[in-house]
Amino acid sequence: MTNNRSYSDFKESNNSVYEEVVMFLDRIESKNKDFNIFLEVFAEETLNRAKEIDRKIANNTQGKLAGMVVGLKDNICYAGHKVSASSKILQGFESQFSATAVEKLLQEDAIIIGRTNCDEFAMGSSNENSAYGNVKNPLNPSLVPGGSSGGSAAAVAAGFCHVALGSDTGGSIRQPASYCGLVGLRPTYSRISRHGLIAFASSLDIIGTLTNDVMDTALVMEVISGGDEFDATVSHRSVEQYSKVCFEPNQSDKKYKIAVLKECLEADGLDHEVKSTLNLQIEDLKSKGHQVEVISFPYLEAMLPVYYVLAPAEASSNLSRFMGMTYGHRTKEVGSIEETITKSRTEGFGKEVKRRIMLGTFVLSEGFFDAYYTKAQKVRRVVTDYTLELFKTFDFMLLPSTPGTAFEIGQKSADPIAMYLEDIFTIHSAVSGIPAISLPLGNHSNGMPFGIQLMGKPFAESDLLAFSAQLSTNR
Repeated sequence: MTNNRSYSDFKESNNSVYEEVVMFLDRIESKNKDFNIFLEVFAEETLNRAKEIDRKIANNTQGKLAGMVVGLKDNICYAGHKVSASSKILQGFESQFSATAVEKLLQEDAIIIGRTNCDEFAMGSSNENSAYGNVKNPLNPSLVPGGSSGGSAAAVAAGFCHVALGSDTGGSIRQPASYCGLVGLRPTYSRISRHGLIAFASSLDIIGTLTNDVMDTALVMEVISGGDEFDATVSHRSVEQYSKVCFEPNQSDKKYKIAVLKECLEADGLDHEVKSTLNLQIEDLKSKGHQVEVISFPYLEAMLPVYYVLAPAEASSNLSRFMGMTYGHRTKEVGSIEETITKSRTEGFGKEVKRRIMLGTFVLSEGFFDAYYTKAQKVRRVVTDYTLELFKTFDFMLLPSTPGTAFEIGQKSADPIAMYLEDIFTIHSAVSGIPAISLPLGNHSNGMPFGIQLMGKPFAESDLLAFSAQLSTNR
């Protein structure tokens, strides 16, 4: 199924916003049941907002994103609407406020069409961990769309919206982008406010975008980035006009110095066609005058263990607030406070979330804290410092987004380690806090797309997007 429609396509069409929204709603009505993408669609509200924005356009008072239709991952808050992180523990909960990123989109006349399915509390790499059933890949319904932002990726790939917001903790935007043939951006940590994003691992979580092209990514990024009084960790650096800077005529002529990580090229489990495409990309870049150098990054194997110590530890702390006492699911077998909390959490959380809470609680426990959590933080610092040192020489790092293409539903769900290895190439940027983007530059002989990933310097999204646009144009 290929009905992808970018916001740029809409702007070039003669459609009114209302007509565009009707088109998306019709597609969702006829096809959502086949893919289980949207948990809820705001149909009436969306149509009313479309009429309002059409009036603004007629009066030339519209915002920068007038008529952009956006899918919202079900862990991002939208005032007056349900949000559940695809978990039974938050079943029926309605958000009292909107995430800052959502507020900024609405201020520029974007339209939130509905909330998309995801792995429960963003914990997963296949979108098979949702309490509301797995999402199917619109390009091949027997395959996963990736996770945890699989519903958001599938919504864009199925042509249900122009753009979708997701969250990326260890690869949850870039991996589904690779599997669904999209552009998926994880910005620099703190570039976008996390206010209103249900926390999984606070030092790793970031809101990002899933789009059909780099221009749409740039447009959304320049709107949702920037300071926020509700998030003490957000950066207050000025935000560039990415959509203009990235597409200036001189950008296509710039030459860059690019590092290719030797350990990624030689990684066990890397599909030979993915490796071949990456090698062809390297040769193409050299032929166009870029400097490309294969270098060693000795800490690749350490990053996955580091991530799966730090992320569960933070999850254990963050998810302790979900007790079934003040909101969300509460067991019907009410007893003492301790019994009620235990039963509510047992009933409300899924298997993968329980696994990570238990792992996180263990590594934070007395006697193991220094051996695991403290050591992981030290290794994280080593990885970050080594990465930033490399960026004194190179402009970008080039590597695969994923080891292969989308796999069959159920193929890896019984083996957590095999599932965790799907994140082997995406965790680097999460651990070190740098921006990374997955670009749909590969097509496999099995008929599925796959992404090539670029990582850039902190807060250098303009350069990252400019080079991404250059690579996408040269496909």
